[in-house]
Amino acid sequence: MSITQTVEIPASRRLTIDVPREVPVGQVILTFTPADAKKTADDDGLYPDGECPICAAHNYMPNAETIAAIEESRAMMRGEIPSTLRRFHSFEEMWEDLNRNEPDDMDD
Repeated sequence: MSITQTVEIPASRRLTIDVPREVPVGQVILTFTPADAKKTADDDGLYPDGECPICAAHNYMPNAETIAAIEESRAMMRGEIPSTLRRFHSFEEMWEDLNRNEPDDMDD
């Protein structure tokens, strides 16, 4: 469980913290991070360094094959390489394609 709250630090450097009931009794680790130093996601949902906020929050690092696929998809979105992705005009069209028993490039 993680709870985030932004607070103003007074000149006295003293805080009184009311902890929500959902937090179990016992030891906790409090972390103080200056608000201006906190990473925020850009319009594409990624941090400026390209890191996924969800992966960062869960300390997840994808394997090399996944990273390569992500980078290839990003290059396609930027128009740097031609897209090899299928395009559908409706959910029904996509669903029909998924239900066909045709081999695709994933079976290589």
